[in-house]
This record gives sequence, C-alpha cells and structure tokens, in this order.
Amino acid sequence: MEPVSVLQKIAPDMVKAMERRYQLLRTVYFTCPIGRRALAAKVKVSERTVRRELELLEDQGLVVGTPAGMQATPAGEQVLVELKEYIRTMYGLGQLERDLSDMLGMDTVMVVPGDSDQDEVVKKDMARATARYLRGVLRDGDVLAVTGGTTLSQVADCFPADTVPKQVTVVPARGGLGEDVHIQANSVAARLADRLGGQYRLLHAPDNVAPALVDTIMREPRIRDVISLVRRSQILLHGIGTAEEMARRRGMDDSTVMQLIAEGAVGEAFGYYFNVQGEIVYSMASVGLRMEDLKQIPLVVAVGGGKSKAWAVLSVAGTGYCDVCITDEGAARRLMSIKRLKEDVQNGS
Repeated sequence: MEPVSVLQKIAPDMVKAMERRYQLLRTVYFTCPIGRRALAAKVKVSERTVRRELELLEDQGLVVGTPAGMQATPAGEQVLVELKEYIRTMYGLGQLERDLSDMLGMDTVMVVPGDSDQDEVVKKDMARATARYLRGVLRDGDVLAVTGGTTLSQVADCFPADTVPKQVTVVPARGGLGEDVHIQANSVAARLADRLGGQYRLLHAPDNVAPALVDTIMREPRIRDVISLVRRSQILLHGIGTAEEMARRRGMDDSTVMQLIAEGAVGEAFGYYFNVQGEIVYSMASVGLRMEDLKQIPLVVAVGGGKSKAWAVLSVAGTGYCDVCITDEGAARRLMSIKRLKEDVQNGS
C-alpha cells in the first residue's frame, strides 16, 4: 500500500490539512501579493481558517506579510517543489497520466492538480509545468513555433529567464486574431524569446482573411520567410480551444457557430474545427501553419485544461499529430469519464 494511502487511513485530518496548506501556499505563490480576504475567496474557505493557516505558514518562514499582501518566500517556493510528488501521489496523477496516454495515443501526458475552470491558479500551474517542460527539451539552434491564447500567454509570463541564453528562434505559428495584443502569437513569441535569451521573428498578418487573399498575402516576402521558418520548426507549442469559444473569438456570427456545433465540432486548432474523432468538419482561410505542415514537425506540444475542454482535448488528440499533452486534473478526469461511458455503451450496459 502506498504511504499516502496509509496516511489517509490512519490520519485523514492530517491529509486534509496538508491539502489545504498546499492550496493556500500555491495560491499565494501564483497571485502574490494577495490579501487574506481575497485569498479566502479564491480557495473558498473562511477568513478565520485562512488567518490561522497563514500564521502557521508564516511561523515556518514559508510566507511573509507585506503592506500589499501575502507573498511566498523562497523557502515557500522550495516547499511547493518538494511537495509536488507527494501531491501527485495523493491525487493519483501518475496513474491518470498513464491512462490518458494510452487513451489518447500520445507519447507523453502531463497533468497538474485542480481544474482551471474553477481556479485560475491551476491555469498558472499548468503554464509553469509547460515552461519547465519546454526548458528541458529546447536545444541550441532550435526553432520554436507558438500560437496565442490566454494559456500560452501565461507560459511566456511565468517562463524563468535563463541565466545561460539559449540560441533559439521563436516564431508565431499563426497571424493575429485582432484581440488583446498580450495574448496574440506575436506577443507570446517575443516574450518567450526574451525569457530564453534567444531571438524572434514576427508575423505581421491577420489570422482571418478572405480566401481570395490568402495566397497573395502568403507570397509577400517577409510573411513567406516567417511561414517557411515556422514549417521548419523543431517544436510547436499550441493551445487547445473549444470550437464555440474559438469561433466566437474569430468573430463568427451565431448562425455559423450553431452550424459548427450541429456538425459535431468540439475542438479547434490552427483555424481547423474537429469532431471527437479528430476529423476536420470546418476550416477557415487563414495565414499561418496548416494541418499538413504538422507531420514535418518533430515535437508537437498541446496545452489546454479545464473540465469544459475535455472534448476539445479529445478531438485535437484524435488528429494524430500531437506528441505531448499538458492539461489539468479537471479535463483529465472528465476524459476518463468519457472513456468509461464509451466502454459501457460498447458493452451494452
């Protein structure tokens, strides 16, 4: 029996206290500085409980109070790192990763605890896990292609600046969607390159264009050169979006969105909309990487979490182009529920 299982049997209150303090410390680390009242609202426990637990964490030198709010100390950050495997074991994340890897047919699946639909801190933890993974696989001379979106924007923001610069080039895999500049692929690429100490190229083109203009835009020398570089990238990092979310971000009208849903679209990547089998049910004329380009890229990493994105993760995995998926517990457990439901249907139960 696992040590954690023994502990849960003999001292369940101790396990609950550990979970609560881990959640508090993680939230302080990712959102600092933060006041006690705001912290209580985020972790959904009483202010009295938060005050008591913070006093304990402060006595241990793991957090410190400032006029602006609570902050994690370097010792607190180190404790979070050291607790990582314990928490993973307690939540059964290792087995969950192995089960999902088999289900999705991927080489690697990484799962962080929690559900980013319920807690914004989980998305930051997922972004940090992605940053750690990238730092481990990037090599000098690599070209890293990235898409935009809120999750990848957080990857760029939490990526630690390397003391030893990497000789890498970061390029946007798509044009811009005309939304918040901070989450567009150009901005993500530039910030990642800055953190890595590498260089970047920008793609000065919209993602959505009239079909008749795509070829003309792609022939423009500066755009053509960047797209050529993207297609030669060693690593592609892209987000996973639900079909409806991405359709609305691209400015589709309600009737088109409803048509997409009626045709079974549940996930989106690169302007393509997929059903649960990973089949393309709709695509948009756009500037940037195309599905046929993915087979030439050695390592494709997809990132997306939250229970609401489970079907989207399943659809993008079904394309067969993803090598690594980084997600959260909310999406992962929903995916396993989907698997069990399918098995029940097949067995006639």
